[in-house]
Order: sequence, then C-alpha cells, then structure tokens
Amino acid sequence: MNGRRGAAARAGLYAGAFLGPFGGGITVAMLPELGTSFGISAATASVSVTAYLVPFAAVMLVSGTLGERWGRHRTVVVAYLVYAVASIVAAVSTVLPVFLAARAVQGLANGFTSPLLLAALAGATAPELLGRALGWFGSLQAAGQTSAPLLGGVAAELDWRYAFWGVALVALGLAVVGIPAEERPRGPDVSRPSLRSAWQADVLRAGIVAALGWGCLSGLNFLVALRVEDAFGLGAGQRGLLLTGLGVAGLLTARLIGGAVDRIGPRRCVLIGAGLGGVLLIGIGFAPVVWLIAVLWALAGVATQLVLVGVNTLVLRGSTTNPGGSMSVVQAVRFGGGALSPMLVTPVYHADPLPAFLLPATLLLVAVPVALPPGAAGIDRPAGPADK
Repeated sequence: MNGRRGAAARAGLYAGAFLGPFGGGITVAMLPELGTSFGISAATASVSVTAYLVPFAAVMLVSGTLGERWGRHRTVVVAYLVYAVASIVAAVSTVLPVFLAARAVQGLANGFTSPLLLAALAGATAPELLGRALGWFGSLQAAGQTSAPLLGGVAAELDWRYAFWGVALVALGLAVVGIPAEERPRGPDVSRPSLRSAWQADVLRAGIVAALGWGCLSGLNFLVALRVEDAFGLGAGQRGLLLTGLGVAGLLTARLIGGAVDRIGPRRCVLIGAGLGGVLLIGIGFAPVVWLIAVLWALAGVATQLVLVGVNTLVLRGSTTNPGGSMSVVQAVRFGGGALSPMLVTPVYHADPLPAFLLPATLLLVAVPVALPPGAAGIDRPAGPADK
C-alpha cells in the first residue's frame, strides 16, 4: 500500500507541474466571455491574468523558505486546498472584484506549490537521474502553459465557470495525493532555514539566466504572433496552433533533454540551449515563409527546456539546506524578469521587426554565458556513484 501511495504521490508531483501554468493561463482564451459576464471589455478582462501572475511571482521570493520551515508536505497540501477554494470562489463570482481576488489567491497558492514540488522531486530522485526527472517536470509545465488557452476556450464555449470547477477538482485530488515523504537531516539549520540561505549570489545569477531563457525564448510568443500576423496574415486559430508547437516539442523531447543534463552536466546544457535559442531567434526574424517560422519556434521549445532544466538541476544539486527556498528565488526572478519582455521588446518591434528578434538573440548568446554561475565540482558535472 505504501508503495502504491508513494507512486501516486510522485505522479502528483508531475500533475502539479501541469496545474500551475495551466491555472495561470486558463483565462487567456475566455476574455470575451468574462467581459460579458462582468459587464466589461475583453481588454479589461485581461487583468485576470495579471491578478494571478503578480502575486505568484512576488510570493516566491519567500515561499520556498517558508515551506521548508513548515514542512513541504504540509505546505503543499494546504496550498492545494487554498487553490481549490479560490477556484470555487472564482467559479461562483458574480462581480469582478471578487473574481480578481480569487485569481490573486490562486496565484499566491501556486507560488507555494511550484518551488516545493521541484525540491520534493529532487529529494525523491537519485542524483544521476535528476536531470531526466526535471526534464519531465519542465515539459509538463510547458504543456500546461500551451494547453490552457485551448482547454479554457473549449470550456468557455459552454460556460467559462466549468473551467474553474474542473481546476478546483484537480487541486482537491492533488491535496489528497500529497507529495512523497521528505527525508531531511535533523538540525536547527535544516529545520528552520533562513531567507539569507536562499538569497545567495549564485542562486540569483541562476535566476537571471532562467529569466533570460524564459523571457527571450518561450516568453516571446507574443512577438512571434505579431510577426506571423503582420507578415503572413495568419488568423487567431492559425497563430494559436503555430505557438503550440513550442510546448509540444518540449514535451516530446523531455526524456532526451533530461538525459543530456545527466550525461554532460547542467551548465553545458544551459550554454547549448542559449546558443541554440539565439540562432533560432535570428532565423525567425529573417524567415521568408511561415512554415519555417513554425519549425524554428517548435525547436525553440527544445532550447527553452535545455536552459530551464539545466538551471533547475544546477541549483537543486548545489543546495542542500534550503532547496525549496533556492528554487523559489530562481523562479521569482525568472517570472519577474520574463514579465519585462513585452515591455522591452514590443516598442522595438513597432519601430523595426528584425531588431526585436536580434535583441533577445544577443542576450542569449552574450548575457547567459556571463551570468551563468561558475561550475563547482559538486553541481556542474554529471552525477556519479559518489553523489548517491
């Protein structure tokens, strides 16, 4: 029975990876319906995305460390229950302020689950297999991000509230399943890790690399959408299908990417992903036909996963006393930095489309190698028997 429960808890880790980004993006395709329900424009309804993402990114500055103090299992279960209640409140909301408050609470709850799920996955995985496990985790996050508009739109065809009832049921199920039991050394420094233990220079540098990988690759979906609309006249459905290729490619290559991280080391994979991503963005900027953009954008999903899985592995292998706190800081910097991407790149695109792709490509090719923490022997080599 314990074996079955342990297997279910491990499966719950991956399901949680999908739920977070899925819940964040579920309103993207139902903005007109939300506007109709609350008597506002679809453009105003887009604040439902911001209401989720801002608390999500902000709370991760401290959530991982607090979760390590309180206990990962307890914190994750409570966060799922809060997420479920907030989803139910969103489903029954009749006024916009209540709906937005529910979205904010969803974001706060997800801010506690995401870093602790990564830490729990690292604790339940042999060091030599960590890259592969994180590859699957990252691919399911990408799948949640790319499928949210599709499934949210389908639900909105009937009633947008069904989407939130469904998310609430999933969160309740995950609360029942929980996460694998944690095995941590005893001691005051371990039981009550400090915030300072997560805010290390190398952790912050890893977060900057994650922000560049996110903001300059998968975070540029809006830029690719603008390009194919302006240059080739693609409609909304065609644009959505093209953009989905990034998540699909990341999902299909998860095992390959994770295996590469385990074999050649996370730092090399980050550098390979950043170099590949820079070349792909240059290609998208110059591509004369839409099918080539579709292919290059799908390959960008592989580059994104190489960077993000490499960063996560690097941090989790290097953090022993506060892995959840370290991961929460990295994720906070990642999403906070990625949020700047539209603000910085969109004005460049409107002035001249090509430099809008060359700028993030240059950041990947130049800034990532500079920001990447130097490889220490314990975190920048493929794990071997000595790590077990």
